[in-house]
Amino acid sequence: MRYGYIGLGHLGGHLAASLAKAGFALTVHDKNPALAERHRQLGARVAASAAELAGEVDCVITCLPSPKVSELVLAEVLTTARPGTCWIEMSTLGRDDIQRLAARAAEKGVATLESPVTGGVHKAAHGDITVLAGGDKALFERHRPALEAMGGEIFHMGPLGSAAVIKVITNMLAFIHLLSCGEALMLAKRGGLDLAQAFHAIKASSGTSFVHETEGQLVLNGSYDIGFTMDLALKDLGFAMQFGKEFGVPLDLASMTHQTFVRGAAVYGREAWSTQIVKLLEDALGTDLRAEGFPASLETDG
Repeated sequence: MRYGYIGLGHLGGHLAASLAKAGFALTVHDKNPALAERHRQLGARVAASAAELAGEVDCVITCLPSPKVSELVLAEVLTTARPGTCWIEMSTLGRDDIQRLAARAAEKGVATLESPVTGGVHKAAHGDITVLAGGDKALFERHRPALEAMGGEIFHMGPLGSAAVIKVITNMLAFIHLLSCGEALMLAKRGGLDLAQAFHAIKASSGTSFVHETEGQLVLNGSYDIGFTMDLALKDLGFAMQFGKEFGVPLDLASMTHQTFVRGAAVYGREAWSTQIVKLLEDALGTDLRAEGFPASLETDG
């Protein structure tokens, strides 16, 4: 089976590289040709367009920044994809988005599997990111080897749209945890504690979280470089607020977090790293949260 991967940015680039390293026959494409060179060196073929890629593969995988971009790329893919082709969407979309686009793909004989990932770009670099799949179970099993090449834990969440819901939930929690991490570290700093020692004490306590243990390090370094932007955070929090209205669930913490990210994007720009949201508190209090011994990036060549 030959796979095609479209979208070689911070996340997709690592996921596609994992496929190539695992020995899958792979064609790649990105609107920025320079991003494909790494994959060419790993043995992947580079296509000049999404349409060219779709015409020569059995399964098209996409990892793109927004539902609008996914829709545009899918439209191009469907101009050349053969009936029986599979589309695996690894972008974070709303449930209605993936169901609507899957219906459009089905009209061309293309089956859809949603497969967003969670855990951070650094986990994608190591091939250890968590994969959340939704769609036909038989289709999921057919492509499980490829998903396992890209990820660590693999979950089939149910029918199409299920993965979109759980992915938004996990990201919503991550952003809430990030704000609480910043507040906790600021309390430690203002309380006169050594921040490095405070970080490790929290990590070993009942108050720890995945976000504290990962993004907390980037705050203490001052790089904030998580490879995920304010714009993407706002997109995901927007999905969460939509689900809250649809499902009748009051999301008090998520709502406050959403507004804080709106403010952060206004101050630092929508392309600023999402972890920089903690800098709002640092700037407000004139107190930097810095400690020695923490990395500028969690990402290494996987």
